[in-house]
Amino acid sequence: MAETIQLNVEGMSCGHCVKAIETGVSELAGVDAVSVNLQESTVDVAYDNTKLDKTDISRAIEEAGYAVKGLVDPS
Repeated sequence: MAETIQLNVEGMSCGHCVKAIETGVSELAGVDAVSVNLQESTVDVAYDNTKLDKTDISRAIEEAGYAVKGLVDPS
């Protein structure tokens, strides 16, 4: 089932950071789209939650060298 999350991520500062996160996360089976916002320090991920979960996505971001600080409150 399709789901979209927005994560707070620390340590991003340039285009290389964007590319590293987009590449690392998009390689996960079940990810449909990844969008990084440097100004807001957020990463939006659309994915199939029957194939992976938030932990898998967070792990991919952390393996790229960035710190996931949690989900953005949608309100």
